[in-house]
Amino acid sequence: MNATGRARAGGPGPRPRAGVLSIGPYKQGASIIDGVDNPIKVSSNESPLGPSSRAIQAYLAAAESLCRYPDGTQAALREAIAGVHRLDVARIVCGNGSDELLSLLTRAYAGPGDDVVLSEHSFGMCRIHAQAQGARVITVPEPDFRISATGLLESLTPATRMVIVATPNNPPGTYLPAAELQRLHAGLPDDILLVVDSAYAEFVTAADYDPGAALAERANNVVMTRTFSKLYGLAALRIGWAYASHSIIDVLQRIRTPFNASAPALAAATAAMLDREHAMRVREHNSRWLETMTRELTGFDLEVIPSVTNFLFVRFPSGRHSAEAAFNFLRMRGIIPRPVGAGGPRTHLRITIGLPEENRAVLNALGSFMSSDGAPTP
Repeated sequence: MNATGRARAGGPGPRPRAGVLSIGPYKQGASIIDGVDNPIKVSSNESPLGPSSRAIQAYLAAAESLCRYPDGTQAALREAIAGVHRLDVARIVCGNGSDELLSLLTRAYAGPGDDVVLSEHSFGMCRIHAQAQGARVITVPEPDFRISATGLLESLTPATRMVIVATPNNPPGTYLPAAELQRLHAGLPDDILLVVDSAYAEFVTAADYDPGAALAERANNVVMTRTFSKLYGLAALRIGWAYASHSIIDVLQRIRTPFNASAPALAAATAAMLDREHAMRVREHNSRWLETMTRELTGFDLEVIPSVTNFLFVRFPSGRHSAEAAFNFLRMRGIIPRPVGAGGPRTHLRITIGLPEENRAVLNALGSFMSSDGAPTP
């Protein structure tokens, strides 16, 4: 023992705060099949068309100044975002993916003794961030895979400090209509922070959708988070942004690290945001194949949840055509989907919209699977 009465070096070591070791680590979508070169990966909702050529050029050009710190004010990217979306540039902050911004918000507004209310299919890291801060997580079911504003409001407690919804959500791919988002906000006390995680907003074409920007414009307790990982194809660079009131942005600016977004990421994201032609091509490709795959999968007697995102949520029957059997069947053909429990047995697969030839490979494989005995044979 040393002078403080503590064990000397060689003992069990420092202990994490209570509850940290009970957190299950986040599991990303698989990308490897043993023995298969270049498998078709439809497990992580990545963009099949990749980033804009302008974004790639900006990224490469940034290599000339890697010895310099990035612009800590993030001015160019914030101005590009504000110009495209017609937002107040002073109410935008960028981060190392929207995930970092969600983490910073949780650090700032929740802690031991507080409750964080999540819709069932909020981003999985939101639960981890809340638990890491010592907050209690309350999860609200999504009947028919749709966010329930009523359920969220009924789950509030005197200790609630944050409500987090992902709209569209993942894996169902459904969204909370603007009127319901407004109703949810109207039912919240002013001291509860509403976080609207809109990672898939760029894919939505529904007229009654609000990604949260309009609500954040007029409310002091609303934050919208967005990402460049999906439609813009910059998942590897980890870059995202948030839009909120001046007071919330001030809080985030106080606790974020000075250079939380790298110079290459900032440069590539700025170019990507300004290349509206590429963004439109990605959106049109996704819309076309979302409709085609939904129609053809439904024709195989599979249940497809209507999606507004870049992925499909497909329910399989029990028995020999179960989701597990389909998962094994697809992997035998070099295709990696994402198995999803959806709160119970693994009854669903989530399938990302890919390139035309990848989408056809998925459809052909599942057509064969559903017309066969379900055995996962080559």
